[in-house]
Amino acid sequence: MRKYPVFWFYILAFSISWIGMVSAALGSHRIAPFDNPYFQLLSIFYAIGPALAAVIVSRVANGEKGVQDLDKELMQWRVGLVWYIVAVLGPVVLFIAAQVITKLLGFSVTIAGLQGDLSPYVIFGFAINFFGNTCEEIGWRGFALPRLQKRYNALLATLIVGILWGFWHLPLVFLVGNPMSEYPFLWFIIIVADAFIYTWIYNSTKGSILLVALFHGSGNIFGAFITGVSPVAYALVNCVVAIILIAVFGSANLSRRQRVCKE
Repeated sequence: MRKYPVFWFYILAFSISWIGMVSAALGSHRIAPFDNPYFQLLSIFYAIGPALAAVIVSRVANGEKGVQDLDKELMQWRVGLVWYIVAVLGPVVLFIAAQVITKLLGFSVTIAGLQGDLSPYVIFGFAINFFGNTCEEIGWRGFALPRLQKRYNALLATLIVGILWGFWHLPLVFLVGNPMSEYPFLWFIIIVADAFIYTWIYNSTKGSILLVALFHGSGNIFGAFITGVSPVAYALVNCVVAIILIAVFGSANLSRRQRVCKE
């Protein structure tokens, strides 16, 4: 782990998370014994996998300081008001743009929103979802990205993170009712394109895990309420934004600041 921390991080992140993902997918098809509620508790591993992997490898490779660095980035909130606006409202702009394109080009819409449902169960679901998003970002952006940016430029590092992030979702393709099961390739493209937006926020905020977690959580929440969005249109919007970020900020840092690097 000390010699190849990124490699071992991904091995652990996939292994831990897929315990939960695979059991949930099998349970959704009513395959015994995974349809039992007790087995569904394994889904917690899906949420905590990336964070747990990051903590384990950081502790082994860099000792207590490695774990402290993750905590420091997670609590890094002094980044300027504009970045909170980007993190919270940025997803709204993306979804509305995709909604407009969906209507203009007549794309089909297959994903239904919650249509204003704010029941206690939905709110609890969002809280759990946000916890899972934060655990993801501790791993993808807090651990993997800065170490890859030490070896490669921001563009290549982001492409690696984005592709592996996309493949990490693979078991969800087999989860009954999950949007990814209908258009897996489109969602893979969306995830990879999204990774460039996340890198831009991460590097621009000097490595704030908190801000990318806010962006991630906001995207999931607003995506549930903003209806009339085609996956094709959403993929198009995210790809265009990723290309603009690369063109404006350059492949070296994907930010006006120096890219964040870690040993």
